[in-house]
Amino acid sequence: MEAVKSPVMLYTEQTPNPETLKFVTNKMLYRGTADFKDESFAKEWSQLAAALYAFPYVKGVYICNNFVTVTKEFNYAWEDVMLQLKEFIKSYVTEEKSIIDEGFEAAMNEMDAKANEHIYTGDQGELIKKIKELIDTYVKPAVEMDGGNIEFKSFHDGVVTVILQGACSGCPSSTVTLKSGIEGMLKRMVPEVNEVVSEMG
Repeated sequence: MEAVKSPVMLYTEQTPNPETLKFVTNKMLYRGTADFKDESFAKEWSQLAAALYAFPYVKGVYICNNFVTVTKEFNYAWEDVMLQLKEFIKSYVTEEKSIIDEGFEAAMNEMDAKANEHIYTGDQGELIKKIKELIDTYVKPAVEMDGGNIEFKSFHDGVVTVILQGACSGCPSSTVTLKSGIEGMLKRMVPEVNEVVSEMG
């Protein structure tokens, strides 16, 4: 006897970024974070992201756990496009179509490894490990609730560089969060940190 599938529920949540909306489902879409900043990258790795880019107002797609964060072009209003996106994502998930292609995580890990080839050693290595752990433990969960993501990029001469993705990318309040929240915490916990700066993912 076939198990009865629970219907797909979907609701939207606002994010601190007015151009970005979080579409939350009751299904696990992808265990991890997948940020599609442009259509060509989406076409390479995610049928869902590529399908969303087919809408003229979609500017960015970020998929994580049970939600999809969509960033729209600023000259469109959410009230005009939200329902269409909601229906589209709901039926896409209901039909159990492919969300993220096989091999995506491995490819991203490889890219990260290449980007971080300057391996830190000794005391520097320990410091970086501590900074990464603090970001992963205290900052990431809060940022994910807002439909975004933060990744450690580098630490050099007292400056921590992080990458902001999803709703955080281009969000007006992310700079404030970065400076008052993250920078303050890291300076307290790791005296070697003088400043935190961000790059948009």
